[in-house]
Parts: sequence; C-alpha cells; structure tokens
Amino acid sequence: MSDFILASASPRRVDLLKQIGMCFIQLPAAIDESRHPQEHPQDYVLRMAGNKARHVWNLLQSQVRDRDAVLLPVLGADTTVVLSERIFTKPRNKADAVDTLLALSGRRHQVLSAVAVCGSEGLQSLLSETWVSFKELSPVQCERYWESGEPHDKAGAYAIQGLGAVFVKSIQGSYSGVVGLPLVETVELLSRYDITYWNKP
Repeated sequence: MSDFILASASPRRVDLLKQIGMCFIQLPAAIDESRHPQEHPQDYVLRMAGNKARHVWNLLQSQVRDRDAVLLPVLGADTTVVLSERIFTKPRNKADAVDTLLALSGRRHQVLSAVAVCGSEGLQSLLSETWVSFKELSPVQCERYWESGEPHDKAGAYAIQGLGAVFVKSIQGSYSGVVGLPLVETVELLSRYDITYWNKP
C-alpha cells in the first residue's frame, strides 16, 4: 500500500525514501526547468519542487472521473548547487563539468534542496540550505572524475555519496539534502498528511 507519489525519476531520492521505510509510487514529472531572469536561487529551487509536485497532482486529477475520489499527495523535490549567486545544474558535457568542478575547487558553496507536497491541503514546501567546502582540485582530477561517469547527471557535477566524496572537506547542514532529498523537511511535510516512516517492507 503506497502513501504518496514521488514526482521524480532520481534513483537517489528513491534510495533515501526507502532508507527510512517509506511507501510510495514513483511518477516522474516532465516540466520546463528554465530559470526566470534575475530569479533568486532559493526562489528557483522552491518553484521547481512545487511545479513538479503540482504537475503530477494536476495530471492525476485530470484522469479521475469521480470528483470525490481521494488522491495520494505528491512529493516534488529539486536540488541545485550555488556559488556567488551562480546556479550550477547538471553538466552539459565534459568541458562544462570540468569548469564547474574547478569553480568549486578550494571554495565553499551552497546546496539548496527544496521539497514540496501537493495534495488536498494545497501546495506546501520547505527549503534546506547546506554549505559544502571542497579541497583544491586539479584539472586532471576533474577530467578523471568525469570519465568515471558519475557526474554526468548530478547538479554541480559531483555526488557526495559516491566517488565525489573525496572532494569534500566539510559539510554544514543536511547530508541527505546534498544527495538530493532533505529527509527532515520531507518527513515534516508528509507528516501533515499523517504519512509515517520506518514502515516495514
């Protein structure tokens, strides 16, 4: 029995939810993820999470004939890496990934991870902000990391839970938020629908 719908194709978000024993259905949201001109990074990531949740919720509503039918709430999430107001999304290619990693090299950057739930109570969202410090990286290290295949679909071109862990000197905030889904905020939102965690498989 599923309690909610995850509007994401991310295997990392699936793993995090399974880690804390949550029961859900996965239904990825296909939306326009373009950033608005002059949009603040916090506003952008919250809008993306909300749009994903709302998109799937509206899709389900359009397919239900019975207006009194009870729909499962939809969880959306979005994560981005920010340095000096510049947003680093998934790298387009090797050169973009290397440029991103060298920009983060030896510096402290911010990881913004938003979660949103759309359901019978409307749309509600929360934001997690985490600071991550990188060690100094060389171009050769960055190129080798790209060749591993890991950074291809990662915001900021690295995965803290994978090979990219060797780049991280320190973290202040939510580890799960850097992976892609801040669990404290996620559980808080879902609890408003009486959805529990630590369920048996």
